[in-house]
Amino acid sequence: MQRRSRIAVLAAASLLLVAGCSSGGGPAAGGGGSAGTGGRAGTASPRPSSSVVVPPAKGTVRVTGTVATGLKSPWGVAPLPGGDLLVGERDTGRIVRVAAHGGKVTELGSVPGVAPGGEGGLLGLAVSSSFGTDHQVYAYFTTASDNRIARMIYDERRQPGNQLGAPNTIFKGIPKGRFHNGGRIAFGPDRMLYAGTGETGDKPLAQDKKSPAGKILRMTPDGEPAHGNPEPDSVVYDYGHRNVQGLAWDADKRLWASEFGQDAWDELNLIEPGRNYGWPQVEGKRTGGAVPPGYADPVLVWKPADASPSGLAYAKGSLWMASLRGQRLWRIALDGTKPVAAPQAFLTGEYGRLRTVVAAGDGALWLVTGNTDGRGTPHKGDDRILRLEVS
Repeated sequence: MQRRSRIAVLAAASLLLVAGCSSGGGPAAGGGGSAGTGGRAGTASPRPSSSVVVPPAKGTVRVTGTVATGLKSPWGVAPLPGGDLLVGERDTGRIVRVAAHGGKVTELGSVPGVAPGGEGGLLGLAVSSSFGTDHQVYAYFTTASDNRIARMIYDERRQPGNQLGAPNTIFKGIPKGRFHNGGRIAFGPDRMLYAGTGETGDKPLAQDKKSPAGKILRMTPDGEPAHGNPEPDSVVYDYGHRNVQGLAWDADKRLWASEFGQDAWDELNLIEPGRNYGWPQVEGKRTGGAVPPGYADPVLVWKPADASPSGLAYAKGSLWMASLRGQRLWRIALDGTKPVAAPQAFLTGEYGRLRTVVAAGDGALWLVTGNTDGRGTPHKGDDRILRLEVS
C-alpha cells in the first residue's frame, strides 16, 4: 500500500560546480551552475570520479541495423539478461519481446487496466534485479483513476499472448493527467526501484512532499520505502520536477535524470536525495537574485525545440539523451559530474521523434523511435528499434 507521510528535506551541501556551454552555431545547450545551499548543510556530495577513462570531446554514432519495425507507440524498454528486449506499447497496453538477433517479435500479452489517453497509458518497463529466479516484469501505467506500478510473472513457456501473469500492484495513487505522467522506471545499482513522475499539470504538486507527483521515487521491489530515503517512511527521493522522462546511472553510480521543461528550458539533472529541483519556481538555471536560494541547478539545459527529452542511457563514458520534438540523440561526455564539452547532436531529423534509448551492455545502444504516438509523422516501418555503435 502507498504510504502518505510528510517528508523532511535533507540538509545538503552544495553540488560540485558543473559547467556546460552552447554548441557554437549548433543547437543551443546551456550549462548549469552550482546548486544553491540556501543555508542547508550536511548531505553527501556526489561521489568522486573513479578511474573511468574520460571520453573525448567529440564522439561518433553509427546505425548498424534496424532490429524491429511496425511497433505501435513504443515507450518502455527493458533488456532481458540474454540480450532480448521487452517493449511496452503505450496506447495498446501490449508488451512484446524483440529478439536482439533477427528481430523476431513475440507478444507476451496486454497489461489489464491500462487506460491510454494523451500522454498516459503503458509507460515504463523494468525487469527484476533477480529476474533469473523470479521472472518478474514491472510496469508503470495509467489507469482510469491514477498512475501505478505493478509487477507480473513472465512465463515464456506459455503460448504467446498469454505469457503474463495477473498484475500485482505494488504502488498506486500517483496522480494522473492528460499530460505530464512521467513514467520511467528502472532498478538502480542498489537493486531498488526508481520511478520518475510528472506533476500532471498541477504545478504545486511538485513542491508538495506529501504527493508522489513531480518527484523521483525510490522503493523496494515490493513498493515499500527503501532504506536510506530522506524520510524513512516515504518513497519520495527528491522533488520539484515537472516531468521526469529519463533515468540513468553513470560508472560511479550517480543518478542522472532528463526532464521536460515548459517553454524555456529542458533539463539534465544530477540527482541527490532530498534535493529540490525547483519546479515550478524555477525552470532551468536560476538567474538574478529574485529566486529564493536552495534549489539544485540543472547540469545542462536545452531549448525545447532542440530537445524535449525522453529516455536517457549511459555508455562509453557519456550520457545519451533521446529527444522527441528535437528529433535527435544528444551525447553528453562526462568527466565525473562535469560535461567534457558542449553536448553533441546526432541523427538530427533522420528518424523522427526519438522516445527511448537503452544501453545494450556491450557499449552499444538500442534506440526506439516515437512517431506513432499521435504527435509524430509515421513513415513506412515505424515505429522501429535501431542498434547503434557509439564512441
